[in-house]
Amino acid sequence: MKKFAVVLAGCGVYDGAEIHEATLALLAIKQAGGDYQCFAPDIDQHHVINHLTGEEMPEKRNVLVESARIARGNIKPLSDYKAADFDALFFPGGFGAAKNLSSVAFDGPNATVNPEVEAAIREAHANKKAIGAMCISPTLVAKVLGDVNVTIGQDEGTIQAIEAMGGTHIETDHGDVVYDEEHHVFTTPCYMLDASITDIWDGAYNIVDAMMKEMNNG
Repeated sequence: MKKFAVVLAGCGVYDGAEIHEATLALLAIKQAGGDYQCFAPDIDQHHVINHLTGEEMPEKRNVLVESARIARGNIKPLSDYKAADFDALFFPGGFGAAKNLSSVAFDGPNATVNPEVEAAIREAHANKKAIGAMCISPTLVAKVLGDVNVTIGQDEGTIQAIEAMGGTHIETDHGDVVYDEEHHVFTTPCYMLDASITDIWDGAYNIVDAMMKEMNNG
């Protein structure tokens, strides 16, 4: 059974992990015969957004605590991640990936990546583990690994940021998966496109299916 380490960035599209992407990725992993363990860094969110109004709220929340909502409490701090224990490292999207796991939302190509996130990506890459990223999360992988083929769909500003980081962007549509064979990196655009929840399922299913095939054949 292939085991995925799934890294969450909070709970909610505007300040955390995108809930549809995270949940459907977990479902896709299970349906493909795999298993998962959720992780998140034990840090404060960059900010808290009212998902009804879109306005910032005057409070603080913790990324690990909020991510535990999606994981139903079964989650570990990202500092516990060890690549040797898993076959794949996986990042759902949501603005939390670009606000909490990195500063891509604010700094574009000059972004920094959370040290635990960067360490996890580098350790997975060094151990030739499959790395999957949905939506905006491919920016994390490009920032850490540099010369890697990824997709976030068709958003011109984000494409420019990825290429300024040293990555190569491949334009894609709903459900498409870009596979960088050299780096074992898989990416799919999801809500970076004008998507419905059925499009998200297509992306989640297809990226997990592609990762499982590569791991089983490898």
